[in-house]
Amino acid sequence: MSFFKKLKEKLTTSTDQATEKFRSGLTKTRDNFSSKVNDLVARYRKIDEDFFEELEEILIGADVGFDTVMDLIEQLKIEVKRRNTQDPAVVRDIITEKLVEIYEGGDSSSSEMNMQNGQLTVILFVGVNGVGKTTTIGKLAHQFKSEGKKVMLAAGDTFRAGAIDQLEVWGDRVGVEVIKQGEGSDPAAVMYDAVRAAKSRKADVLLCDTAGRLQNKVNLMNELQKVKRVIEREIPDAPHEVLLVLDATTGQNAMVQAKTFKELTDVSGIVLTKLDGTAKGGIVLAIRKELEIPVKFVGLGEKVDDLQAFDAEKYVYGLFSNMFEENEESDETEEK
Repeated sequence: MSFFKKLKEKLTTSTDQATEKFRSGLTKTRDNFSSKVNDLVARYRKIDEDFFEELEEILIGADVGFDTVMDLIEQLKIEVKRRNTQDPAVVRDIITEKLVEIYEGGDSSSSEMNMQNGQLTVILFVGVNGVGKTTTIGKLAHQFKSEGKKVMLAAGDTFRAGAIDQLEVWGDRVGVEVIKQGEGSDPAAVMYDAVRAAKSRKADVLLCDTAGRLQNKVNLMNELQKVKRVIEREIPDAPHEVLLVLDATTGQNAMVQAKTFKELTDVSGIVLTKLDGTAKGGIVLAIRKELEIPVKFVGLGEKVDDLQAFDAEKYVYGLFSNMFEENEESDETEEK
């Protein structure tokens, strides 16, 4: 049985709705990417260097990233030779298998959150303004609360006008308490109050917003380090996650931001927002392969439940699901 079919059988028997969320959320990327791969396969009768060159262009055009593409192409060539095949259609199946392997890197648990059972989990959110950081915090608060957890929010972005109010709107909408001080106050002082309050109220999760832009990188780094020191003083192993929020629609600019924040702080995971709004969803693979940071959540729509925990298999299925359907139709025709 092909990797395609195994993956589909595994995911479509799942009881959750996440598979369909990935499928619908990745429509733009799928229509752009997999349709080009299908067209490529249809035009070639055998696998040669021209085939691989065109495939390179398609992958780079989907923002998979140059280094990742070169690695993938090399793996494809090895696998094609190993299987002793000249059928371009077989390459589609190999691509999906290798994309999952590249993302997981042998560790399928890399996207799991570091949640503390029976004690407070502190999650720090970083990222530039405008990427959907506050919205992400609100959606995650909703998600954790729906799981039965007691959630609190810390309004640590005290420099951007309206940031505290925006977080409060989400707090009211989701029904969770927001710890805040006045605009322009010390973010570290807000975090101190928030951690103390979360501990005293026996909260399960504290989600902490931070400033996205100060005057320069040094100021931002100093502010983030100060915030982390205050949190760590109250809870020695916290923050348990530092999530960098990136806007998928900004493509390679998101990669630049990721590299910058990786230098500034210990980023443990990525939240990639607005993945449904781009035709270049390959950025997920570039981030994982080139920065070695796992994507923990992806935004697949505007609804409060459209922020989904990232799953490499569901992601690849979302990219290629129309190919599954076409392959099944061709298989049925051959059987008749």
